[in-house]
Amino acid sequence: RAKAAKICAVSSTDAVADSPEARLLLGVVSGHPPDALDQLYHRYAGRVYGLGLRQLGDRQLAEELVQETFLRLWRTAGSFDPGRGSVTAFVLTMARRIAIDLWRRPSSRPFDPEPPDAPAPGDKVESVLTAVAVNGAMATLSREHREVLELSYRGDLKQTEIAEILGIPLGTVKTRTYYALRALKLALQERGVDG
Repeated sequence: RAKAAKICAVSSTDAVADSPEARLLLGVVSGHPPDALDQLYHRYAGRVYGLGLRQLGDRQLAEELVQETFLRLWRTAGSFDPGRGSVTAFVLTMARRIAIDLWRRPSSRPFDPEPPDAPAPGDKVESVLTAVAVNGAMATLSREHREVLELSYRGDLKQTEIAEILGIPLGTVKTRTYYALRALKLALQERGVDG
């Protein structure tokens, strides 16, 4: 059984390495074909832009995400390892990380003056306490469960995108999400937060 699993893993790695996208990524490193980065751009720019709109909520930031992603792809194409996943997962994971960096940059967030019906200071304290409880509850989850919830809720990714990024079947993502939410609800209840 172990030998069969190893053969399947090797053959799937070979399939990823032989994919047209992987050959294009290799072309970015070697310079052959000369338009390899351009071809990858045409394959992935729309998806990266859509990811940027969902995560950042701003067209200009989404455009900046596309530029930054392909600049970094050009610089780091040689670090792609087909044994760790597909080119799609490589590109989208890179884009998601850059989107997080863009959002954390203070100049990326628009200045919104505080609305006149701002919550009372007690409400802010309550929301901070709830956030602390949620973070504590998340810390009790297994790495796999925490990972799918963070990608889903903090990363605002669809389950199909999560499956692609993690390199696991969609059914596994759905199962992990179901059990992660159950475990999170129980952990929150233990902390006195209705989840």
